[in-house]
Amino acid sequence: MQGDESARSRGEQVEAAEREAAKQRLLAQAEAQRVPVEETTRAVPDRRWRRDQR
Repeated sequence: MQGDESARSRGEQVEAAEREAAKQRLLAQAEAQRVPVEETTRAVPDRRWRRDQR
């Protein structure tokens, strides 16, 4: 029985490492695609839309 437990524990460790690696890849990809705030345009309210909503 002890061998089964250590194999399961090892499998869980491998899965955790894979999840962490995937998370790091996603964070790196998101950072690479991020647009600096200075390069974005400020949203301007559309007065016509607001007037139609009253």
